[in-house]
Amino acid sequence: MTKTKLYSLILISGLIIIGGLYAKRKFYDPKRQLENASKEVKILSDSNKIKNGDIVFQTSLSTQSKAIQLATHSKYSHCGMIFNLDSAKDNWYVIEAVQPVKWTRLDKWISKGEGGHYVIKRVMTDPPLPDDMLKELKTIAEKFVGKDYDMYFDWSDDKIYCSELVWKSYHQLIGLDVGKLQQLKELDLTSEQVKTKMKQRYGDKIPLDEKVITPASIFASDLLKTIDEK
Repeated sequence: MTKTKLYSLILISGLIIIGGLYAKRKFYDPKRQLENASKEVKILSDSNKIKNGDIVFQTSLSTQSKAIQLATHSKYSHCGMIFNLDSAKDNWYVIEAVQPVKWTRLDKWISKGEGGHYVIKRVMTDPPLPDDMLKELKTIAEKFVGKDYDMYFDWSDDKIYCSELVWKSYHQLIGLDVGKLQQLKELDLTSEQVKTKMKQRYGDKIPLDEKVITPASIFASDLLKTIDEK
């Protein structure tokens, strides 16, 4: 190899490394990702694009996320509902079922997802849900705050998981089914990652007839309209 070719190879390799480090800093650095999310939320708020009761989806970085994606054939494994906690300010938060169910600032919630990617959808009714009903929706959802995350996806209210929180809140509000209820056996349980996770959770007694609602099912609901995506 000539010196010229060697120098060219070293230069190209260096540029690739520098480019990779820049991309990592720009798109995956937690601080930078939060800064980007904060800017996005400000744009959404200033343009009045989001409103109380909107449902937001992301690809979680949790240990069970991949299993959920494989079982539901969807990239989205986590969801929550958006509310403004102070009507006089742009104080947007997400109520989400993690451990425990809690309020998380919207920009922080977005930054926690894979690549900072999110999709915001809105329940569309005719006529649209009035503000007083959306306040009631918030009151219903808040009753779950502090409850433990339901890692077994049981349908009781003792513990609760993310899509269950969203579905039950809207159902209790006006009997609306945002997403199709399924049984656990209707999901794709064939991949090794899903089998391993199921074995860890249930042992040999998998509750295949258990009623479930998945982020994918809510995401695909005909009642929802996409408001924003990044």
